[in-house]
Amino acid sequence: MISDPTFWQHKTLEQMNDSEWEALCDGCGKCCLAKVIDDDTDELYFTDINCQLLDQQSCQCSDYANRFTKVSDCVKITLNDRESFQWLPPSCAYRRLDEGRALPFWHPLRHNGDKTFMHSIGASIRGKTISETAVSGEFQDFIAYWPLDECED
Repeated sequence: MISDPTFWQHKTLEQMNDSEWEALCDGCGKCCLAKVIDDDTDELYFTDINCQLLDQQSCQCSDYANRFTKVSDCVKITLNDRESFQWLPPSCAYRRLDEGRALPFWHPLRHNGDKTFMHSIGASIRGKTISETAVSGEFQDFIAYWPLDECED
């Protein structure tokens, strides 16, 4: 339960309870995009391809409880694996707070949990992706730069 709606302003990631930790997720869906790593440079690239379980309208996992059994490379974001934060989009609350930055102005926690504003300004995957089940061709043909846009104020 979240008793303090501004918890993220004065708690570290380590101090947050499970409900607060889950509330940090803005629900943008960007972490569920397929990524490509350049073999020569080890550089990470986002694509326009979303996980087969991602609902493109709600930007939520359609089977959150079973995601790890259905998607072999699905990753749980925890403090025990801070190195994995580097593959999260720059707008991600977990990454931003870990880097000492504030939540972006559009984050649902700044809007009483309402995701409408986030979607309306294009900070989520809504209307921008294709499911991995519909892709023909190589994932590197779908490299996208919009997931790196933080929609800063």
